[in-house]
Amino acid sequence: MARRVSPSQLRSQLRQAQAKRKQAIDRYNQAVRTYNQKVRSAVNQYNAKVRAHNSRVRANRSRLRQELDKLARAASRPTRRTTLRTSVETVHRTYVRLESAAETRQYGDHYNQILDLSEREAANSASVMNAILGNPEPSGGDENVRSTTLDPILTLISADLPDRWHGALFSLNPNNPDAARHFCTSAREILTRILDSCAPNRTVLAEMPDCDKVREGTPTRRSKIRFFLHHGNMAEKPLEDFVEEDMKNVLQLFREFNDGTHGTAGRFSLDQLSAIKTRVEDAVEFLWSIIPNDLRDPANRGA
Repeated sequence: MARRVSPSQLRSQLRQAQAKRKQAIDRYNQAVRTYNQKVRSAVNQYNAKVRAHNSRVRANRSRLRQELDKLARAASRPTRRTTLRTSVETVHRTYVRLESAAETRQYGDHYNQILDLSEREAANSASVMNAILGNPEPSGGDENVRSTTLDPILTLISADLPDRWHGALFSLNPNNPDAARHFCTSAREILTRILDSCAPNRTVLAEMPDCDKVREGTPTRRSKIRFFLHHGNMAEKPLEDFVEEDMKNVLQLFREFNDGTHGTAGRFSLDQLSAIKTRVEDAVEFLWSIIPNDLRDPANRGA
């Protein structure tokens, strides 16, 4: 027999059902609002990243064009520095090939960051050539030459490297006849120790026994670069070529700069010294950018 329900009980049941329905609708609407808010936030963050990336690309390309134009205008002037100029031109050619290859694929944020830094490296190589030829950008004074962003990187390699780098920067004085030797020795050691610490010979040979080697049987610099790119899932020849030519350009700069130890003391101005310092500092950051995090970790480095 069906249970009798009074009119008041029926109204109460209806109100309860309506309340439950309203609660369900409210929960659904709240979930939709939360989801839409997350979507809008993600879209805004993505758009902000795109705008920032595009802004960096425009700035990098504008600077690269300016430095190349300055270098082209200086091409008609006689210079003894043909080897360094050739190296700068090679860096630019390998960058153009890297950029062309990058346009054919869709890359992640980290690779795009490396492409940005690659363009900066190409611009820096031309900029320091212009500086040595007598057309440097204003340095901003002694304080800019002494300041550095490398301490966090250098500390991970060795506790003594930050002090060594600061000493090298302190030596960059137009009146210091020993500036070139001191700076180049320290900068070359920093690059070498990054390579040897994060890509130990034994580890590279174990993973890449057929890699290119120097006469002593240890892996070449290019082999270590290939080792980094392989570990970072970025093993592509255009990038490998660019990193190798970029490092060769820095080493050629050291040879050019060191000529000052056999000539007139203080033949480089503060603006020129600042350009050399920036070239090396940014090259260290660029090299560090291609090293995967697991290889940066001292606990994971082989002996």
